[in-house]
This record gives sequence, C-alpha cells and structure tokens, in this order.
Amino acid sequence: MSDPMRPRASLRTAVVWEVLKDALDRRVKAAGRDALDVLDTGGGTGNFAVPVARLGHRVTVVDPSPNALFALERRAAEAGVADRVRGVQGDIHGLFDVVERGGYDAVLCHGVLEYVDDPAEGVRNAVDALRPAGALSLLAAGVGGAVLARALAGHFNEARRALSDPAGRWGEGDPVPRRFTADQLTELVAAAGVEIGAVHGVRVFADLVPGVLVDTEPGALDALLKLEAAAAEQPAFHSVASQLHILGEKQG
Repeated sequence: MSDPMRPRASLRTAVVWEVLKDALDRRVKAAGRDALDVLDTGGGTGNFAVPVARLGHRVTVVDPSPNALFALERRAAEAGVADRVRGVQGDIHGLFDVVERGGYDAVLCHGVLEYVDDPAEGVRNAVDALRPAGALSLLAAGVGGAVLARALAGHFNEARRALSDPAGRWGEGDPVPRRFTADQLTELVAAAGVEIGAVHGVRVFADLVPGVLVDTEPGALDALLKLEAAAAEQPAFHSVASQLHILGEKQG
C-alpha cells in the first residue's frame, strides 16, 4: 500500500485516508488535545503512520518485520516526523508484550486479520489497546473483490472456489490466507465491544480498471477517485470491493 499523499497511489488509499483523517479530527475535539496517541498494528513501512504523524499525532507502529521497521524509520526521518513515530517489533497476538493496554486514542488494524491465526483475538487486542471512546480503523481483504477479479481474468473455477471456500481463497497459489465478508467483519468488531460507525467498500473499481487508462486519459484519475468515494458507503458495493473498511468507537 502506498503513501496516501501521492496522487496515483491514492486510488488504493483515498477512501480509508479521508475516513481516518475525519475520525482523528473528531477525537482531537472530543479529547481536547491537539496530539493523539495512535497505534498502527502491522503498520509496516508507515504508509499510514507517517501521514498521521504529519497531522501532529504520536504514532507507534507494531510490525513483525525488522526490514519494514527500518524503512519506517527512514521514511519518518525523510518526512520530518521522526520524533513522532516509534517502531516496535511485534504482532497483534503478542501486542501487550510491546505496548500499553488501554493507552491509545486510535488504533489502526490494516491488512492484519488476513494473516493471523485467530482474527477474533486480533480484533479484541486492537480494541483492548484503545482508551474509552477510542477510534478503531479496521481494513481487511474482501471475498467478493477476489471472486470478481478472478472471474474477469477468465479464471472461472478459481472464482467459484473463492466464493465457496470458508477462507475466501481461490486456490493453493492464493497469496492471501483469509478474506472476509462485511458481515463477518462487523460481527468480529461488535463482539469486541465496538460501536460501528461506518462500513466502506475500498477499491471497488480501482483494481479492475486498466492502469494505462487512468494514467493517460485526462481527468480519469480524479473521476475514478470520486467514483470510488461515492460507491464506498453504498452497501451494494461492499460485496464486490477488494477491501472492506470498518470505523468504530470503543464502548464504555
């Protein structure tokens, strides 16, 4: 995933970034503090952490990869936010071995649940890291987007397998261990004590439109961004989105 501040890369990140930025702005007003404490689980090289730090917030990134954390450190330094970004090696299952329980105003859990052994435990840990009324931003792979992509590529048997497979996988060569429906994700989040504020379909069209069209047609990128934003909140498109995003608030 690329930096949301870069125009071409924004096709993949624009919807989530706008929703997240608004949520952080609301938390700033509610908390009465200009700077929030934000936890980015599985935050890797800082695709979201660095832009969040640019807003003035303190960000802790937990990731199992030393190479990703090294790249994060370099990226934060280049962006002038090294003093507001901290990288820690760890994962969502052992989260409280490396960070404080209940110590964060917002937690990002992007691209994590697909790869963990127990998604329910992963969500619970993300929520347990939040302060009361803290914001949870959850992003995970959607089953429908994979089905549609395989079908449009002419791989009809793989599309059918993804549709029926409990983990949403299209075959042994599928690089994603697990995908979710919107209902599955909302159930996980609600069971962890989060009031769901919004569900968005992410990359509904972006992964299906030829890149050459977006790059060469005048105004195509801006028009596609606006289309993605318009479709994101429509429940009808959640079932075909490549990713699903849930924004919620910790209860009590």
